[in-house]
Amino acid sequence: MAGNKKRPVITENFAVNLDQIRLFLGSDGRKAFEKLLDRLIEDIIPLICQYSQSGRSLLRRPVGSIEAGQLLRQLEGLLSAGEEVREFIVDDYIILYLVRKKEAAFLSIKHHRQLSYDLNKFWTGA
Repeated sequence: MAGNKKRPVITENFAVNLDQIRLFLGSDGRKAFEKLLDRLIEDIIPLICQYSQSGRSLLRRPVGSIEAGQLLRQLEGLLSAGEEVREFIVDDYIILYLVRKKEAAFLSIKHHRQLSYDLNKFWTGA
């Protein structure tokens, strides 16, 4: 669904997330990180700005826990009328962005392997 082209806004958190991905991938992942940056600049950001409904609605996706439901309701309470948080999955990455009347604000990006559980305390008994 085409809409009015949105102005891209790169948040500080999004920039920090990119740096975290670079560190996460390490020196062996340098080419993968460069490919990600190229795709963001050339394809993904322009696509989302032109077709802001491309990603799925974060608030409409089913949640599997009471805590997640509470967090989504809190997030919904922070949004102004007409704003929507959406997620866009491409390759190994999950991108969260906020759709506003005239802009698409890029909130977060993570490599899917960064979204893991930290069970070290469980296994070490700490």
